[in-house]
Amino acid sequence: MLTIHRAGLLLPGAGREPVPGGAVLVEGRTVAAVGPYEKLAALSPAARVRSWPGIITPGLCNPYGPELLERAYHPDPREAGALGTEPLTGEALAALEMTDTRWGASARRGLQRMLAHGTVAVAGDLRRDTVLDAVARVGLSVEERRTDPPGRPTLDPFAGRPPEEAFHGAVLAGQGLDADFAVFAVEPAGDPYAALAGRGAGGCVATVLGGRLVHRRA
Repeated sequence: MLTIHRAGLLLPGAGREPVPGGAVLVEGRTVAAVGPYEKLAALSPAARVRSWPGIITPGLCNPYGPELLERAYHPDPREAGALGTEPLTGEALAALEMTDTRWGASARRGLQRMLAHGTVAVAGDLRRDTVLDAVARVGLSVEERRTDPPGRPTLDPFAGRPPEEAFHGAVLAGQGLDADFAVFAVEPAGDPYAALAGRGAGGCVATVLGGRLVHRRA
């Protein structure tokens, strides 16, 4: 099935020029074409069209994979009254009785929060089998990292670095690559990179992973 995702601006990544009124044509799990929406619509007139506000970018890589998935606990919404809603670390984490099952459930919730920030890959060495299983089931890539990233772990891959450094490769630059990308509700006018940095990845309205719409802001 062919689907066209369109927005006010497309940032292909890899230093390529932004495309006003840009779109991504997805066939199955791969990118069939990128370019102006009118061109893709003429190329595939029968394709389903999804229109999004803001900017389409490559999906993001969060550099804090182990810190967020194996060294933090993401509370279940039913635990919010006792544990709150933010990830627990340090003494708060040590006070919990963490089993493999609980680690796996925490990772699944953490991964959903990552998807809601445009993340399609994590970096770092994951060691817990239940966490690795959760990552594999969602479909995120796990990338190698040579050094620990600086700063405090965060769900926002844009935090503390230029947005293009957070892009997971040039996934929108060519045909036949995995259709992994995100859409952010920021105004496409002016400097789009400054707009993304100012709003942060919390402005994500949609995440597509392997051609599947895995996050859509309600």
